[in-house]
This record gives sequence, structure tokens and C-alpha cells, in this order.
Amino acid sequence: MALDQYNEEEEEEENGMSFLDHLEQLRWHLLRSVSAILVFMVLAFLSKGFVFGQVILGPSKVDFITYRLLCQLSDILSLPALCIDQLPFIIQSRQMTGQFSMHVTSSLVVGLIVAFPYVFWEVWKFISPGLYSKERSAARGAVFFVSLLFFLGASFGYFILSPLSINFLSNYQLDPSIANEFDITSYVSTLVMLVLASAVMFQLPVVIYFLTQAGLVSSTMLKAYRRHSIVVILVLSAVITPPDVISQILIAMPILVLYETGIMIAKRLERKRREEELEDK
Repeated sequence: MALDQYNEEEEEEENGMSFLDHLEQLRWHLLRSVSAILVFMVLAFLSKGFVFGQVILGPSKVDFITYRLLCQLSDILSLPALCIDQLPFIIQSRQMTGQFSMHVTSSLVVGLIVAFPYVFWEVWKFISPGLYSKERSAARGAVFFVSLLFFLGASFGYFILSPLSINFLSNYQLDPSIANEFDITSYVSTLVMLVLASAVMFQLPVVIYFLTQAGLVSSTMLKAYRRHSIVVILVLSAVITPPDVISQILIAMPILVLYETGIMIAKRLERKRREEELEDK
């Protein structure tokens, strides 16, 4: 027992940091990350007119950039059906705390999105010292690529998926006598889910990269399970999007492209690994 404790203490001294030191370091990384989110959250909360009036409620207005571009495209292609010039619904608040709680929620989400690169950088600073130098070298640029894919996914969810989903749901009627009057909680929750789900789903190439580096997946395996992956992606798309086929296809298509990109990344890593093994011989 004493020998085991001595060995643990010896390992800790060799690593330069004890378990408590790692916990203390983790605490400071988390504290700085939360502080960054709170700073941007407060700024978003104070900028209510722009953040809520223009950003959050943007896809609910016919002058939103996506709708305007679709109308321009409809003029070029002579396809009037592409132009979205009306959104037959109104947004209401049916709870006394509805508007305030959605103001706080939307500010928190905006703070999280804006602060994401810094938050991930803090996470990476905590994880990277535990990696071997070869692993750190292989993961160079992780913060940049993860942040880039996160913002691309969030932009896709906000500018493509959300407005088209909102248009579909606002125009869907069981009977003309039934008016679409959406609660502000439902609207914000749907928008946030679409944006954040897209941002997370766009991390697929990064996930495949690290799994390939760890030897858990290969390009051959990814190809063999391509059909299964398509089914899984379609199911996930159905879960994270509103119950309409258009939204499901819209989110599934880029994910399938990212999956194929992941296969190419895996092939490149495997080829590089083989070259290194030949050089070592």
C-alpha cells in the first residue's frame, strides 16, 4: 500500500503537477471561459435592439437577407415560387416572464457563440500538455479549424436552415380558420436548436480526424459503413429539425458532404502514416 502511494507520488513529481494542481488549473480554465461567455452575454443583453430585434427576430421578417436573395433568384430564374414575400404568423408572449426569460436566454446563446473560439482555446490549453509532442504536432491548428467549422455550421443553421424552416412552419395550415400565433419561447427555442445543432454537426470532420489519429476508425471502415451513416444522419436530422422533409434534407446534405470529407481526411492521414513508417525502416 505504502509502495503504491510512493509510486503515485513519484509519478506526480515526474509529471511536474499533482492531481490537485491539475484541478486548480482546470478551475482557472473554466473560470476564464465562463467569464468570457458572461462578458459577451452582458454586451448582448445591453444591445437588445440589435441582438433581439435584428438577429434573433431576423428570420421572422420578410426583409431578412435569405428571403431577399431568394426573391432575387426567383426573378433571375423566372420562378415566382422561390420568392418568400410573406410570413403569415405573429409572435406572442403568453407568459408573464416570457419576454425577459427569452431575452436572457438569447443573450446567453449569443455570448456562447461569440466566445466559442476563446472557450475552446482554454479547453485546448488544458488538454494539450497531456499529449505527446507528436500528437500535439498532429493536432496543430485545432482551435482554428474547430472554430471555423463551428461558425460555418452556426451560419448555415441561421441563414439557411432557420428561415426555410420558419417559412414552412408558418405557412403550414390544417385549415384556413386556424391562425399561426407562435409563442416567443417556442420561436427562440426552435431558432437556438437549429443554429447550435448545425454548429455541432459541422464538427464531424474534426471528430473523424481525431478518431483516425487514435486508430479507432479508418477510411475503409468509414466507406464500409457509409450506408449506415446515411441512415444515422437522416435520423439525427429528423430529431434536431422541425418535422418537415425540407429541413431534414437541408441539414442532412452538408453533413453527408462533411462525412465524405472525413473519409478523404482519413485517407490522407493513413497515407502519411505509411510514409512515416517507411522512413523509419
